[in-house]
Amino acid sequence: MIELPVISSDRPERPRKPDWLRVKLPVGKEYAKVRKLVDQYKLHTICESGNCPNMGECWGSGTATFMILGNVCTRSCSFCAVATGRPPEYDEEEPLRIAEAIRLMGVKHAVITSVNRDELKDRGAEIWYQTVDKVKELSPQTTIETLIPDVKGNWKALYRMISAGQEVVSHNMETVKRLYRPVRPQARYHRSLEQIQLTKEAGKRTKSGLMLGLGEKREEVYEAMDHLVAQGLDILTLGQYLQPTKLHIEVAEFIHPDTFEKYKEEGLKRGIKYVESGPLVRSSYHAERHVYV
Repeated sequence: MIELPVISSDRPERPRKPDWLRVKLPVGKEYAKVRKLVDQYKLHTICESGNCPNMGECWGSGTATFMILGNVCTRSCSFCAVATGRPPEYDEEEPLRIAEAIRLMGVKHAVITSVNRDELKDRGAEIWYQTVDKVKELSPQTTIETLIPDVKGNWKALYRMISAGQEVVSHNMETVKRLYRPVRPQARYHRSLEQIQLTKEAGKRTKSGLMLGLGEKREEVYEAMDHLVAQGLDILTLGQYLQPTKLHIEVAEFIHPDTFEKYKEEGLKRGIKYVESGPLVRSSYHAERHVYV
């Protein structure tokens, strides 16, 4: 069994979850409609696999973030609730199922993400391409954001992933440079920055996200912002890390909403075009607003 690291093991007690992190239970007709379609087409969503606190709000408005290439990841990031292991063979019919579900939902903006498939030579790039291409074919009016994984420097795979016509390409940094080893042991800080730079140079609108509350210092967040600006980042999301299970890395601090607002101001001041910042913000939260910034 892999032992997941923690930032600090000598804290006397865990911080209590504050009132501003309370969310409403998912209810309503639109939520039920999305729930039915997800089940009917045997789709995976990061909303469920990632225990997203905004699932009720997003599904209630008729939108969802679809996760392709299965629901088992080859990485063992210490913050993530997605299952880790050796994934089964991917489903070649998945692109069509995703596209059909999006058409039936009638969404104006779709977000698509995936697990890491490091065991595949092309990192799953061909399925990525086919999924976006099929959505554009069946729902040409739908705009698309793809939240893509780290391709471990396989830039040929990257270019295939981002060449199918999506409007926004997101790749999350997740945390500051100092915390990469305990939080993202199989990723590299500067490699992810390079991936964002190459995506920008390919003419795409670029987006990334950071989780806060893992023990980062304020100046380290500002440093990450500056690094992202240097790569040409357009959109940044900042949200509170929430520990999905006791086996995952612990929350070091619950960041106050006023601090999130300060980070937003600093991000805009540093040259990022759009900053979504708040305790419950996640990568795809209000993603429809990020298409035309």
